[in-house]
Amino acid sequence: MIPRIHQQGSNTLGLLHYLYGKGTHEEHIDPHLVASFDNMAPDPGRDPSATKRDLQHLLDQPLSLLDADRRPDQHVWHCSVRAAPDDPILSDEQWGDIARRMVAATGIDPGDGAGCRWAAVRHADDHIHIIATLVREDGRRPDHHRSGKRAQAECRLLEKELGLHQVASGDGTAAKRATSAERHKAEREGRERPAREELRETVRRAVAGATSEEEFFDRLAAAGLLIRKRIAPSGDLLGYKVALADDRNKDDEPVFYAGSTLAPDLSLPRIRERWTLPAEAATSADGSGLEQPTLPPVTGPAFARRRATAATWQALLIIDHGDDGTAAAQIAAAGEVLDALAKTSAAHTHAELRKAAFVFERASRSHVKAVRGHDRALRQAARDLIHSGPALGRGEDGATTAMLIDMAFFLAIATANWHAKRHHSQQAAAARQAAEHLRAAYQAAAAHPMAILGQRGHRLAPRVRQRQADLLHEVLPELAERIRTEPGWPALAATLDDVQRAGHDPAALLAEATRRRELGTATSVSDVLVWRLRRSAHLPALPESPHGTPTRGSRRTVYPAPSTQPAPSSANDSSRRR
Repeated sequence: MIPRIHQQGSNTLGLLHYLYGKGTHEEHIDPHLVASFDNMAPDPGRDPSATKRDLQHLLDQPLSLLDADRRPDQHVWHCSVRAAPDDPILSDEQWGDIARRMVAATGIDPGDGAGCRWAAVRHADDHIHIIATLVREDGRRPDHHRSGKRAQAECRLLEKELGLHQVASGDGTAAKRATSAERHKAEREGRERPAREELRETVRRAVAGATSEEEFFDRLAAAGLLIRKRIAPSGDLLGYKVALADDRNKDDEPVFYAGSTLAPDLSLPRIRERWTLPAEAATSADGSGLEQPTLPPVTGPAFARRRATAATWQALLIIDHGDDGTAAAQIAAAGEVLDALAKTSAAHTHAELRKAAFVFERASRSHVKAVRGHDRALRQAARDLIHSGPALGRGEDGATTAMLIDMAFFLAIATANWHAKRHHSQQAAAARQAAEHLRAAYQAAAAHPMAILGQRGHRLAPRVRQRQADLLHEVLPELAERIRTEPGWPALAATLDDVQRAGHDPAALLAEATRRRELGTATSVSDVLVWRLRRSAHLPALPESPHGTPTRGSRRTVYPAPSTQPAPSSANDSSRRR
């Protein structure tokens, strides 16, 4: 159940006309009163003799107790309360009780006999609107400070008592939702989403991996946004606003949104924090105290995805074992990686990756202050993805995309666990939702490379296949039979053979891959182990054909020596996918 306190107004009759009207799309059906301050207010919806002006006069009567110069300019309080789509339809009596609980909880009518006058109107099955005059019967102003948070708390109680869908509690760090007017405008104009949401996504993508104000604003301009900068008399840049070129108001002027109104972390000061590298982080971006090596330049999408996969493992280690500030920075930077991945991946994964990035945005903010600088590896990974350009859907590009999505899924689950331990309900739910979209994206990305690897596994000589099966029984006796019945077993057998041919000890690497995270609850243990082994052995994500030429659609990529980075050991349930 979602309550929303709307902006205060000055026109009681105007709001009543809307509440009792047909609605923008004639969606208001049978508008009528379900409750009022005295249970005797006239109902213009059901009583032919009552008018909206009668109700307005009754509600605004306490204004006459004040001298004209003491009357509040914005005296109309407006609150809507909406049930979830899967909730049962409540009766008028139930909605009336909900309205009384809401005005009491918010301080509008606390039950002391002198509260504000109010009325609750129902014009749809799933919600009501409460209108009140912000002057009490005794002439005083009501104590409705923090009425939004008080309304949220009351709704959480109502959900439990009425057996309704229970909404995760928020902490005030969420981006502002599009207003009903913005949503209706988007529908009228045939937009996929309201302008506010489209702008927020575009600005997030412009921030991803950016290293300066100049680069950030260049990306905004390249995306086609209109930009308005706020300059101090000294010439310093104080802030910015953006607008869609085709989003206009009634006067045919662009509708601008400040970065801070799109999301709390998209204000210019908060964006600048990402570009600041504290002295203690300059030589220890992973929190280890070790100087970070200078990385070679990116040479293509596949290389960028390999390096982003390694950075994601590093982030998992910090989330599992670092302090809250550095972990929060990793989670925030992970959002940049998802934005960059969605922007540069092939069409068959784009939709799910875009959804994953969109919902993960909620998980990237909390009241835990991110200690910037320690997220340098992930931010560099996002930058690499952007600058390497779009990836092909097949070949090494497609296979390394699957490898990175696989790792991003782990990161989303680790993020959900981290937030859950700190009782960040909305952020944990958002991270889990992002993980579901990443799982769907993985299935699309991995289908082709896993099929290629599977074909190679089927072509192995019988004695080689038996050797890999014996190895599996030796290292994973409890899971061996299950793995051998999975569709991905031939791909795993081919990978174990590749590991051995590359000069590694397959038993040692398989044991290491198993220790990294538990496998008992994985839907496809084979898939998990294939990517872990190919990454740790530094094998191409998609091997060359038997004739020594790259698989069709791939690009030859040279990788640096493998890392000996230790792997995270917690968030054990993150294998639950595919």
